[in-house]
Amino acid sequence: MSPWLVLSIAGLLEVAWALGLKYSDGFSRPMPTALTLLGAVASFVLLSRAMRDLPVGTAYAVWTGIGALGTAILAVVLFAEPVNAMRVAGVALIVAGIAALKLA
Repeated sequence: MSPWLVLSIAGLLEVAWALGLKYSDGFSRPMPTALTLLGAVASFVLLSRAMRDLPVGTAYAVWTGIGALGTAILAVVLFAEPVNAMRVAGVALIVAGIAALKLA
């Protein structure tokens, strides 16, 4: 499997466990807590596998970028977080950074 695909899946799992933190309610709800921890472990394992073939700085930056981008978008959708020009600009910069690292 392509290391970029593995890294993308790891990034999506980062989104899942980041949102899971909200649903776990401070780790007080057992099922969301278990799913959050499982997602985090899977995300880290896949990130480490992607780093076998990708530069560590690039892999980590793309992984966190996917996580930040996905979490920011889903927070608006799921939790009605506000959307304003500054937030949209920040998300656009994350996308630009991920694209630049992928091309580098």
